[in-house]
Amino acid sequence: MSLAKFFALIQYPIPHHLLSRLVGCLAETRVAWLKNALIRAFIKVFKVDMGEAAEPDPTAYATFNDFFTRELKPDARPLGEGLLCPADGNLSQFGPVEADKLLQAKGHRFSMIDLLGGDAEAAKRYSGGSYANVYLSPKDYHRVHMPLAGTLTEMVYVPGRLFSVNAATTDHVPNLFARNERLVCHFDTEHGPMAVVLVGAMIVAAIETVWAGQVTPLSGQVQRIRFDQPVHLERGAEMGRFKLGSTVVLAFGGKVDFDAALAPKTKVSMGQSLGGFPQRNTPDFV
Repeated sequence: MSLAKFFALIQYPIPHHLLSRLVGCLAETRVAWLKNALIRAFIKVFKVDMGEAAEPDPTAYATFNDFFTRELKPDARPLGEGLLCPADGNLSQFGPVEADKLLQAKGHRFSMIDLLGGDAEAAKRYSGGSYANVYLSPKDYHRVHMPLAGTLTEMVYVPGRLFSVNAATTDHVPNLFARNERLVCHFDTEHGPMAVVLVGAMIVAAIETVWAGQVTPLSGQVQRIRFDQPVHLERGAEMGRFKLGSTVVLAFGGKVDFDAALAPKTKVSMGQSLGGFPQRNTPDFV
């Protein structure tokens, strides 16, 4: 048995939520010596580039979570053309949605219906469309931004486990992204419907959005939340953040022409162009 498979298997009996909440409490400590020690150790182990941060002094952050969700300098992530990458990380998989299925890793596909919390009607919007999965490693910038300008139509909390989402686990745990706790954000865009799915993971203490603040952890059943006032976000605007890292799954109702230079497991940055949408043919009137 490989070490990666062993790592994936030992996660099944672990009390995911309890462990994550305990780590979350530690990450919120305001005991100066402790939070500073945690931050310095993290920077050293994961080789975090604090030169990109709006606040480069590690001791200036009130908590570890404030450091982890740190803001970057205004020019640190210039926006490219077309469809933008929502976060720093690895573009683990991308491509067309085929027969309701998305690719998690070689040999593992998962259902769009399951990803969206069992909503078959919502899944139909993405039939024949495209998807992309971006894995955020611990060293990455952990704010999530809009790939396109869009208006939020619904937010759906889906309860689940909190398996790790690193490469070892995605290769060996079936239906991982449709199994973990997640927050599904549906948007209307000029290119049709778009879903931005923030997937929880082991020791992810919480997921936040800019319109609702901290949303997870919740528990129990699928919870659907609509908004009386429309929430519109521009292309490249921040839409959410992870308190400790995870994965973003994007789904589009339209076909995406992904950049030919991209390949699975490519390192990507927030604001980088992932490709574009085919131009729609319009009839000529005479």
